[in-house]
Amino acid sequence: MSDTIAAIATGSQVAAIGIVRLSGELAIALADRLFTPLHGRPMREQESRKLVYGEIRARDGALLDLGLCTVSRGPASYTGEDTAEFQCHGSPVVLRLLLEELFALGARQAGPGEFTKRAFLNGRMELCAAEAVADIIDAETAEAARNAAGQLSGAIGQRIAAIYAALTDISSHYHAVLDYPDEDIEDFTLAQYADTIGTAIADLRALLATFGRGRLLTQGIPTAIVGRPNAGKSSLLNALLGYDRAIVTSVPGTTRDTIEEKLRLGGQLLRLTDTAGIRETSDPVEALGVRRSRDTLENADLVLAVIDGSEAFTAEDAEILHAAERAPHALVLLSKDDLGRHTTSLPTSLPVIPISVVTGEGLSALEEAIRALYPLPGVPAGEILTNARQADAVRRALEYMESARGAMEGGMTPDIVLTECEGAMNALGELTGRTVREDVTTRIFQRFCVGK
Repeated sequence: MSDTIAAIATGSQVAAIGIVRLSGELAIALADRLFTPLHGRPMREQESRKLVYGEIRARDGALLDLGLCTVSRGPASYTGEDTAEFQCHGSPVVLRLLLEELFALGARQAGPGEFTKRAFLNGRMELCAAEAVADIIDAETAEAARNAAGQLSGAIGQRIAAIYAALTDISSHYHAVLDYPDEDIEDFTLAQYADTIGTAIADLRALLATFGRGRLLTQGIPTAIVGRPNAGKSSLLNALLGYDRAIVTSVPGTTRDTIEEKLRLGGQLLRLTDTAGIRETSDPVEALGVRRSRDTLENADLVLAVIDGSEAFTAEDAEILHAAERAPHALVLLSKDDLGRHTTSLPTSLPVIPISVVTGEGLSALEEAIRALYPLPGVPAGEILTNARQADAVRRALEYMESARGAMEGGMTPDIVLTECEGAMNALGELTGRTVREDVTTRIFQRFCVGK
């Protein structure tokens, strides 16, 4: 990592401020080549993390912009290397010209996530914290942002460190007795560590239990709006989105394909799918839409079953309610309440919310019902697992620890139990980055944007 990387750290659109950053052994020298403070010393003589105002000029002296520059010296920097950052007006043209000047002076284009990858490789952050950088950028709800910020501050790493330290104590005690039998070291017995192993298992189970909710937190809740034709599904989608996304007519069967949109509702991110009306039909195109509707319903975590309350309850409505009851979470929406309520009771144990997209009645109740269906785990922000790699590492560590306890309770020799404990330590090391393979880190940082 002796080369110096550079990248535009802000977006590609016109903005008030644009940022170009550098990291590597030439970072501060290149800053001095292109930046002249209007008052004061060159950047190599400035204190770290101090913003300095001055002129940004090309190699031939042409003025590119007036702006700010700051430097940070390794290892006390984001990447652990010398870094520099230019802050200028957010013209994509100016930013590109500045970047080209840096390339001509010996820097190279940074790859996706390469700044954060260097921070990880240089020991400035653990791998789960590095992943949180991408999560906080991608966050689409306040809850997701808070959890990512907690992970960035090391919340998961701290929980894992406590488990790892306890297992290290067990392993070190065993090997000390084994390797130094003549020393005055307390005898090693498995019984004295039974509580430690039990606590580790309980902590890993609790952490793994957060993954299901954490995955929905970052990816969104797959939500299906289902009902028979003309029940008001597309009108509901439009009302929730706040604009006409789906075509609405009085003709049953207007929606013939699934329509997908993301929506924040009740503090949750919903991956909302409006489906074709479910009914028996001889129309081959509509039949294909109905089939897709049934598939969407089967794969949804949340089903919004729309029943037209202004008409009599039908066998098709009953089928829809039955299907909704099989979903992990479901709500029944009694639609068109502004037209008068013909259906007053429904044969279901699911919550029923009367709504009208014309008057807005019931929409706030729908929002609160969704909020109640998806409470966050009762753990501090940052301690919710949000990606499959993290969950897999914790799951394998838990399996090793359960095997260790089983071996201990089965009267196995200490070395068998210790082998399982060390397997758990390796799995936990993958989560924090202690023992992770290079191909895994490469895959992780490929999802980052350039400049982070």
